[in-house]
Amino acid sequence: MILMGENRLYGDLASWFHLLSAPAEYAEEAAIYSRELEEACDSPPRAVLELGSGAGNNASHMKSRFDLTLVEPSEGMLELSRKINPECKHIPGDMRTVRLGRTFDAVFVHDAVDYMLTETDLRAAFETAFVHCNSRGAALFAPDHVRENFKPDTDHGGNDAGGRALRFLQWTSDPDPAGTSYIMDFAYLLRDQTGAVHVEHDRHRCGLFARDEWMSWLTEAGFTPRCVPFEHSELEPGSTELFVATKP
Repeated sequence: MILMGENRLYGDLASWFHLLSAPAEYAEEAAIYSRELEEACDSPPRAVLELGSGAGNNASHMKSRFDLTLVEPSEGMLELSRKINPECKHIPGDMRTVRLGRTFDAVFVHDAVDYMLTETDLRAAFETAFVHCNSRGAALFAPDHVRENFKPDTDHGGNDAGGRALRFLQWTSDPDPAGTSYIMDFAYLLRDQTGAVHVEHDRHRCGLFARDEWMSWLTEAGFTPRCVPFEHSELEPGSTELFVATKP
């Protein structure tokens, strides 16, 4: 029997995450995010807050340049991140509601922002970033898609480590083009230390908003935003973009 469910990668399957998405695979993109933050801030940032830090893959590269505080709602993800980033501060929290009582030179939100499914959710994440950002600092948001560049696709991959292995098939689709979300379905083949292989299904629902909506809501949150291309060697030019938002 294949167990069905949503967001299992952050729940009962969290211990497999680094076999689906290994930290070493993030070196290039983490360098891009770091450079964008450094260029956007009025002075070189040191203290950086990451909202929705997941299993700490970006942090494993960015921590050499910044003093990172990592906020993540999934305890399974926090456990993985603590193992590879013991020098970083880890805080359980939701990017829509967390309040730490301090500010940072910059705020970074990777693709965890995709899980903001409604306008209310996304605006709340923007407000959290704004209240935690120093004046003349910056926030960087890295969604996988905006409405204008979304394309259904498939992907596959996986890794071996520690006597276990994972292979996945990812199917990204938009069953309601008039809506504000899309779906990623994953099929996982999981091999444990005994050599036994089992199959799991996982569904992730992600928000999908127009570029102008991002820009408008960031502006209303108090930021001065701009949209920049995400130029990564593994991506088609023009297929992905970042939102860099400075705080006056």
